[in-house]
Amino acid sequence: MKRKVAVCLVLSLILALLSGCGVAKSVMTVSTPAAGGTEEKAGKKIGIVLLVENGAFMDMKSGILSGLAAAGYTEDNCTFDYKCASGDTTTLSTICSSMDDGSYDAVFAIATPTTQQFVNLESDTPCFFCAVSNPLAAGILSDMAKPDRNATGTSNAIPVSDIFELADALTPGIGKYGFIYCASEVNAASTVSAGEEYLKGKGIDYVSKTITDSSEIATVTEALLADGCDAIFVPNDSVVQSGVSTLAELCRERKIPTYCSSATTVLSGCLATVAIDDKGIGEKTAAMAVEYFNGKAVADIPSIVVGADYVSINREAMAALGLTLADQNKLTVGGAEYAVQILG
Repeated sequence: MKRKVAVCLVLSLILALLSGCGVAKSVMTVSTPAAGGTEEKAGKKIGIVLLVENGAFMDMKSGILSGLAAAGYTEDNCTFDYKCASGDTTTLSTICSSMDDGSYDAVFAIATPTTQQFVNLESDTPCFFCAVSNPLAAGILSDMAKPDRNATGTSNAIPVSDIFELADALTPGIGKYGFIYCASEVNAASTVSAGEEYLKGKGIDYVSKTITDSSEIATVTEALLADGCDAIFVPNDSVVQSGVSTLAELCRERKIPTYCSSATTVLSGCLATVAIDDKGIGEKTAAMAVEYFNGKAVADIPSIVVGADYVSINREAMAALGLTLADQNKLTVGGAEYAVQILG
């Protein structure tokens, strides 16, 4: 009897040990990082590409990095390769081609020209674009809900009607607008086209002129003013942006208001816009890449349109035009209430 009891005890002990091993194995399985966990983050190689450095694009880059860091992708466990073409399209082509070598886990392309350059390589490396105002017109994808070119990201659709309504609120009575843009920038051409349609609908006159290089900005601005324009509209155009302070100064001297498509352009001297949060759109783009890192297919990550966040107004331009705001904290435009950001 005692022997049977001893055998039973031994068998019970063995079963307990085996059961314990099973529990230990289960714990190990649970603690193994899921896709996107610490082990998955280690070794990621991520590219970030810019055509040109300006305030908006650098804020977007900052947002991308902070968004990735919030998800655990940091310089401690990933390699970040940041490159800027300094405004040169040939250099941009070289940079994008160098990132299509199969060694990158993802490439972030900021703004339209950069995104077009990378996507047109038909790379196997996924592209996450940031602040492309019209992805469909740019040929980056054919369906926002179902990206089809191994690229997805954020669109900063320009609220053209709200910007013109802001202009009417700040400087009423504008009879003729002037548009200046680089025809080779699809995003700028799209915004200008939308602006022209809006003005046609309102019966307001306009004239549009194009440039090929920022060195032409002063001459073209003078031509617009000579044509009798009461205000100038600057679209989301990196070529114009690089010399927009010249345009703003010429207009300010003649008491001509200048409206634009980004807070960076306001900071550069234009009067006002209704704009997105540049860092915020970078963070939203990063969140989409994190979805991919966590195992989701690019085609299953819809591209999103990010709405405007605030009214941005240049302090010096406002003073030069003798403008004041009844409330410097908020402003209602197009039926929506926006926070006001005073720059400069």
